[in-house]
Amino acid sequence: MLVLKPIAKINSDFTTKFGIPRQSGLVKSQLSTIVFEPEYRDANALRGLEEYSHIWLIWGFSEVKMEHWSPMVKPPRLGGNKRMGVFATRSPYRPNPIGLSCVKLVSIDKREGLGNVLTVSGADLMDGTPIYDIKPYLSFTDSHQDAENGFAGERLDYSLDVSFPDELLSIIPADKRDALIESLAQDPRPAYITEPDIPFGFEYAGFDVRFKVADGVLSVYEIIKL
Repeated sequence: MLVLKPIAKINSDFTTKFGIPRQSGLVKSQLSTIVFEPEYRDANALRGLEEYSHIWLIWGFSEVKMEHWSPMVKPPRLGGNKRMGVFATRSPYRPNPIGLSCVKLVSIDKREGLGNVLTVSGADLMDGTPIYDIKPYLSFTDSHQDAENGFAGERLDYSLDVSFPDELLSIIPADKRDALIESLAQDPRPAYITEPDIPFGFEYAGFDVRFKVADGVLSVYEIIKL
């Protein structure tokens, strides 16, 4: 039996599953850091990585709890009402709860007590998610311009306008605002909820961000520091 050991963990502003971007690269302003486990802090393991602009992260759905896998799942993108084959989805409920994300490599910095730390943008991972491997992204083989997106492409252009009052936005640190607004525009709500003005909230960068959606506009109405 193959046993996977985490080589690193990610530090992210998303501390709960709700609100995390549904795919990597959707929120380009979102910065996260990857801190290696002590066993894997040898700088030689990263030699040459700085030459790449993007990397693949292979990681684990650490918060998924299930005893048995199912061949059919209900993708949120389809409103949670239609079943599809698990291998036709990116559902976390899989035989092996492994995720795959392509992120932009922003920098590699040596930090006291942590070794070399990677800063990446566009990650769709929750804070503390274990990372099992890192591989370079190769545009000449990993990008396919003629690829079909299946049912996942039905809402590619979907986004919300975000109404964020200045007095509330000012509570959020300046370097976190763009990523938060981009995340809200992606509509964090479950796809099966269409009723207007239902209150929602999610944790982001130490704040509870509360909002409602109506007529294509997401309106932030309260920010609570956690």
